Amino acid sequence: MSTNTTEPTLSNSTTNQTSIQIKNVTVIGAGTMGNGICHVFANHGYQVSMMDVSQDAMNRAMSTIAKNMDRQVSKQLMTEAEKEAALGRIATYTDMSEALKDADLVIEAATENIDLKMKIFESIDAHAPEKCILATNTSSISITRISSHTKRMGKVIGMHFMNPVPVMKLVEVINGYATDKATTNAIIELTKAIGKVPCVVNDYPGFISNRILLPMINEAILSLQEGVAGIEEIDTIMKLGMAHPMGPLQLADFIGLDTCYSILNVLHIGYGNPKYAPATLLANMVQAGYLGVKSGEGFYKHTPGSKELVVSERFTKTH
Repeated sequence: MSTNTTEPTLSNSTTNQTSIQIKNVTVIGAGTMGNGICHVFANHGYQVSMMDVSQDAMNRAMSTIAKNMDRQVSKQLMTEAEKEAALGRIATYTDMSEALKDADLVIEAATENIDLKMKIFESIDAHAPEKCILATNTSSISITRISSHTKRMGKVIGMHFMNPVPVMKLVEVINGYATDKATTNAIIELTKAIGKVPCVVNDYPGFISNRILLPMINEAILSLQEGVAGIEEIDTIMKLGMAHPMGPLQLADFIGLDTCYSILNVLHIGYGNPKYAPATLLANMVQAGYLGVKSGEGFYKHTPGSKELVVSERFTKTH
């Protein structure tokens, strides 16, 4: 795989400072999205700092990145030497100030929790260099609200990557109300430089991706809840009839039912429209801990290492 040789720049129109070169990227959070983002940037020649409060989480993340790169090597998408070089570009930190000291761009990829993100952004703003752009991988939370917890609202933007990050091409680039055009342009160019396709949207609850996707998933859950059809029938209809690669209930399990529930609540509160209210079945499953792939069971039973679709016994029992 060829790596990036020219770094996107951000011109500063309000000062006499020289343009900012994006060479060093810090990713906050070592979970599924965080390690995927680190993987992609390292693959394209960027120096990456991965920060998490848990060293164990970062160790697992580095193991995941290495395994995913091994798959790329086996598919001849990169060489073994390129893999080792990419892994060598990732450093791990548990200390925020150390992780941010050389950052040109910070991407927050923590849990989709508004209070947690506010605290993280206050800390990022306090420690990141003045020139640094602050991005969030949020899938639904207001960029403007997040930016209001910083002293650099013009440099705050959304970069919503899709899961799995190394595979999916889309990055939903979300402008906050105060985001500078120069910031947006720099992120557009950066997104292209890492082999992704940027789509720019404005800051409304759910943006575009989840504003459209989550009501569809919720409607599928409501259809199941009301006994209109079973899990396999609902997913098969959407796969074969609408050419979706994955049915909405399987996709909900993959996303995480807790994440789906959280996003629907953001939409419901943000728009004040009852059509976005989460299905009761979804709420009950989340409260009972049936979260999909991450917990081993949701609408389907998920066995590590198996790709077989097995409907949860909770939905196959006869009464």
